[in-house]
Amino acid sequence: MHRMSDQPARWTQGTVHPDMWTDPDDDPREVDGPGPDGERATLHEFLTNYRLTLRMKCEGLDAEQLARRTVPPSTMSLLGLVRHLAEVERDWRTWIGDGEPLPKLYGARDADFDEAVAEQAVVDAAFDDLEREQAATDAALAAYPDLGARAGRERIAIRELLVHRIEEYARHCGHADLLRECLDGRVGQ
Repeated sequence: MHRMSDQPARWTQGTVHPDMWTDPDDDPREVDGPGPDGERATLHEFLTNYRLTLRMKCEGLDAEQLARRTVPPSTMSLLGLVRHLAEVERDWRTWIGDGEPLPKLYGARDADFDEAVAEQAVVDAAFDDLEREQAATDAALAAYPDLGARAGRERIAIRELLVHRIEEYARHCGHADLLRECLDGRVGQ
């Protein structure tokens, strides 16, 4: 017996590889030629690609879709992930600083997810916040040319912080894959 489901049918824009988000020739993360030279450039390329992946998972959706919690009982939504990563970028600057922690962008704990509401102004602000916080953290880390340098009260290695940022985005891009597929059936890559 076949049961009706409110789950969307799986789909992709990929034609060469129908299980991919998009064809490799259309994927902005794909570059021809050799990979980057050096550890910092390699780490930055991976971080850049995960950041781009998150944006790709959000493309073409309206405010309601971005704010929709598609995997209950989780409070996660694509918009909540964008807000969360803006908050996390801000937190990382606290780790390398010696002063007081920066104030939270969205207030109380989990407000980044809980207050991710379906309003275009909230969506626009979230993407602006993410871009601003990414740039500020990138600039703060660029001040440390030696990846082995230690910074902040906890004397965290710059290399560790860079790798942790990649891990954070990679983990949340996996969440974004599932959120998007549950939302409209678009498969991840």
